[in-house]
Amino acid sequence: MIFSNKFRVIALFAMVLTIAATTVPAKPQSDNSPDNIKGTVKVSAEEFIELVNSNPDVIVVDSRIPGDRKQGYLEGSVSLPDIDTNCQSLAKVIPKKTQAALFYCNGIKCGRSAKAVKIAIDCGYKNTYWFRGGFEEWLAKGYPYLHE
Repeated sequence: MIFSNKFRVIALFAMVLTIAATTVPAKPQSDNSPDNIKGTVKVSAEEFIELVNSNPDVIVVDSRIPGDRKQGYLEGSVSLPDIDTNCQSLAKVIPKKTQAALFYCNGIKCGRSAKAVKIAIDCGYKNTYWFRGGFEEWLAKGYPYLHE
């Protein structure tokens, strides 16, 4: 998966703006997803961009249901809702268990990507990443996305 040059320029500009911005104190955690998941690397939007740009073979899995995906999705992602995620469906999307795979859903109040990445780990996937902030964080930072 390779992002377009336009996407990289926009993402780089947005990353610079984000770093330059004053940080906002964190809200108390009241969400449906855990803070961390053993066996996976949690990434921010900026780390997501860095990972995809440095590793064009990473598979990005959108764990949301089709209705959520219609609201927008991240370029290059494949739709595999958590309700359809199992070892067989993962093997179709991520053929090698050592291949980098990044899971996301709507955000910290959405538990779909947490569920999906746990299933991937249980199926033996070894190189998993989890974008906990998900589509909500992506939108909040003004990064580009696609519509169906």
